[in-house]
Amino acid sequence: MGTRRVLCMILAALLVLGAAGPAQAEERQLLFYNHAWGTFDRATADAVEHSAYIKQFADFEVRTTTGADGKKWTGRYLRGRETYLELYGIGDVGGSDGELGSAGLGMSTEHDRDLDAVKTRLRAAGQTPIDFTQTRDFGDGKPVPWFDAVFLVERYEKFGAWGMEYRDEYLADPRSKVGPARFPGDVSRERYLPDEYQNRLMRDITLIHVAVTAADLAPTVPLLRAGGFAVFADQTGVVAVGGGTTMRFDEVPKGRTGLKRVEFALNRSTPPHVERLGTSTLVVGPGKRAVWTF
Repeated sequence: MGTRRVLCMILAALLVLGAAGPAQAEERQLLFYNHAWGTFDRATADAVEHSAYIKQFADFEVRTTTGADGKKWTGRYLRGRETYLELYGIGDVGGSDGELGSAGLGMSTEHDRDLDAVKTRLRAAGQTPIDFTQTRDFGDGKPVPWFDAVFLVERYEKFGAWGMEYRDEYLADPRSKVGPARFPGDVSRERYLPDEYQNRLMRDITLIHVAVTAADLAPTVPLLRAGGFAVFADQTGVVAVGGGTTMRFDEVPKGRTGLKRVEFALNRSTPPHVERLGTSTLVVGPGKRAVWTF
């Protein structure tokens, strides 16, 4: 997807927003792209994990995390200023999430209690929010509340989206290594993520492209709308625009799902570089942009 097509999508979104009623047009954005994850073949996951270039491109970490109910997952994290990307190999996370073609999207608040406002909007739209609290065990067997989440379905086929809000208990724990609050009620993405991105190329994620089933797309759209994104349909699916990241969801059969493309803004201009990672290709530059296709 070229820059021209993205600009056209953004323009279309603005036109849709402008055509909406005053109440919709004036609704404050509550949710912002936080991170996306995808499960890929082992060759691609291993290539990412062992790539020397990836460690230069992004603030990169491989981490095994213990969450709620003792569930564990091993992710490869590329972190920017406010946004990040999480990659799994087959089996690195339990259940169907560990299957090829699975993917997910987390959208978070910037201000404490904005998740409550999201749930209020969902109920007003006839939806029933499902609450969940994720925890993190730092290794002492005492789970710390990490973030509150809201879903619209208990089970999904290959793609799940959720809204989330970081918990004060986690932000105050020195082991979380988050920065100080910049304003009252600061639960922002920038506070949560480290500042190491400044020493790498990757600054933030500007676009994600995910292929999803119709059944998984259906509950995603009302969550996007409740979060304050401008959402519109095109020939192949749905596009959501807002907060600096464009999200494209193509409707496909179940066997063709997965995270397909990620675009990045860079901290500085760079000469062109092509890095092939398993079955994926990361094209960096020229300029301050990079594109990763899977």
